[in-house]
Amino acid sequence: MQGREALPDEGDGADGGRPDGQSRHVPVMLDRCLDMLAPALTEPGAVVVDCTLGLGGHSEALLTRFPEVRLVALDRDKEALRLSGERLAPYAERASLVHAVYDELPEVLDRLDIDRVQGVLFDLGVSSMQLDEADRGFAYAQDAPLDMRMDQTTGMSAAEVLNTYPPGELVRILRAYGEEKQAKRIVSAVVRERDKEPFTNSARLVELIRDALPQAAKRTGGNPAKRTFQALRIEVNGELSVLERAIPAAVKALAVGGRIAVLSYHSLEDRLVKQVFAAGAATTAPPGLPVVPERYQPRLKLLTRGAELPTEEEVAENRRAAPARLRGAQRIREDSAE
Repeated sequence: MQGREALPDEGDGADGGRPDGQSRHVPVMLDRCLDMLAPALTEPGAVVVDCTLGLGGHSEALLTRFPEVRLVALDRDKEALRLSGERLAPYAERASLVHAVYDELPEVLDRLDIDRVQGVLFDLGVSSMQLDEADRGFAYAQDAPLDMRMDQTTGMSAAEVLNTYPPGELVRILRAYGEEKQAKRIVSAVVRERDKEPFTNSARLVELIRDALPQAAKRTGGNPAKRTFQALRIEVNGELSVLERAIPAAVKALAVGGRIAVLSYHSLEDRLVKQVFAAGAATTAPPGLPVVPERYQPRLKLLTRGAELPTEEEVAENRRAAPARLRGAQRIREDSAE
């Protein structure tokens, strides 16, 4: 599902495990994420936001390691909220679980009467629960209805996108969100087949993609359907447009000294995070000033040199960790207008 240069066959790095919520699979780069956020979470009353709750693995670790911290956790998936609520029940007095998309963070904090937070964590992409539930349609390795909505109560399904979007728009989506070089071939086949019968299930789409691609394209890069499935998932959930709003909003919500950690799983996400962090860590002064006034000084300090990668040991234990990229930043001053 991931769309950086080398995509895994399935999955991201959220909690691996069964959709019943009983698994305690360790989330991707867990210790590194906790260590990165730790300096900002040691004071009593510190607030940390888990913007991608999933099955609650990161949240549980945060609440366990930092016994004084207050957690605010967001997820657009109501089933994830239910299951993680069971998991986090022992910490209910310190945890607020909210049904929301992560670009709604400012509104969530406002409703909770929280002005600034000390930590923010994003673990982007589709969760293992969503991958492992056959009826969600995220995983191309098993036949399922082509849904792919993280919040199944709203929005268009992947089947509706495939069956109704103009061909040119489908080509754009596959190229932009899946980095699929064979987008035109795939879309031509989709349009031809949807005129005969609308798409409803994933197996038919996977078979169509296999048949549409030249042999050379099928010999490298794992399952040939993964880029198309990733592109559809991003379109259905508006992931990149949401992320474009969410990362700046999260940075703005940080108190001075607060820290943000972002785990991404493909190049499109990672590039966006990199750009926001780099802009915050750069001076905005006009060139040539002998002394840079404070209002032009950077407001972020980068906590990673480039993007940090999971260890070989972690990838060996959890193949869904393979494409993970971790970036972090610390808020070092207020904006002049804030």
